[in-house]
Amino acid sequence: MLYNVLIVEDDRQMAQSLAAQVGVLGHTVVIAYGPRMAIQQLNQVIPDVIFMDLNMPGLNGLEVLRFLRRDPTTATVPVVIVSASDNQETITAALEAGANDYIVKPPTIDAIEQALARVVKLPPELGGPVQQRAASTSGHAR
Repeated sequence: MLYNVLIVEDDRQMAQSLAAQVGVLGHTVVIAYGPRMAIQQLNQVIPDVIFMDLNMPGLNGLEVLRFLRRDPTTATVPVVIVSASDNQETITAALEAGANDYIVKPPTIDAIEQALARVVKLPPELGGPVQQRAASTSGHAR
């Protein structure tokens, strides 16, 4: 199954690298170079999953995540945090703020593929859950 993926990353090289990896997996990718651009993009199209950095200028990833979880339109969109920090406190804070999963930069294509498999809800006929998972369900930290 192919997904529409929004990448929220202020570092252009990292964003393009992540987009290339997600694209190799066959998914459609849109890049938002920072939180403001992400919010503008979300006003136009709601993606199937969001990959988002934590450390960005202006609003950081946790603030954007909390905003997404309060908005009924984006409350259930799976969010995978992609951060250079592998600190357990940071990972826990991200999951408590509503992230569905967390991967450490630089991500491998396998880590991206595994994160997608964990957070995207497959239809029951393809092995997915019968009922949708609540937005507050946390994913597996890596």
